[in-house]
Amino acid sequence: MNDVATRDRNGTPSIDSVSLAIIEQLQEDGRRPYAAIGKAVGLSEAAVRQRVQKLLDQGVMQIVAVTDPLTVGFRRQAMVGINVEGDLDPVADALTTMEEVEYVVMTAGSFDLIIEIVCEDDDHLLEMINKRIRTLPGVRSTESFVYLKLRKQTYTWGTR
Repeated sequence: MNDVATRDRNGTPSIDSVSLAIIEQLQEDGRRPYAAIGKAVGLSEAAVRQRVQKLLDQGVMQIVAVTDPLTVGFRRQAMVGINVEGDLDPVADALTTMEEVEYVVMTAGSFDLIIEIVCEDDDHLLEMINKRIRTLPGVRSTESFVYLKLRKQTYTWGTR
C-alpha cells in the first residue's frame, strides 16, 4: 500500500493497527529508536522508519518537542471564545498567522471560534485581545478564560 493512511470519500484518514501502534510508541517517547519500535510492533527498523516518514508526509502526525510555557518565559495562557459576524474563514485564517495563537478551532455552540494563546504576561495578553484579535474584521465579541494552573496536558488521544 502506498499510503500508510488511506482516506475515505470525505478525505478522512483511516490508519491501520500497525501504524496506530507506531504512533502510540512515539507518543510515549518521541525519541524512541526505530529498532525498539519495530520490536514492539513486529516490524523491521527499516519498515518502521518508512512508515513514520509516510505518516509525517501525509500529515497524520508530527514529531515535536513540547515545552512547559512557564519554563520558557511565557507566564500567561488563555482560551478565548470568539463570536464572528459573517464568514468564519477569514477570521480563522488571520488568527492562524499570529505567533501567540497555538490552537484555532471552529465550533458549534456559544462561540464560533475557540483559540488558545500563549503570552509573556498579562500586558501581552491584553494587547493580543484588545489590539489584535478584537480589531479583526468580523470579530463581534470575545470571552477570555485565563489559565491559573495547568493540571493535565496529554498528547495521547487518537490511538486508544
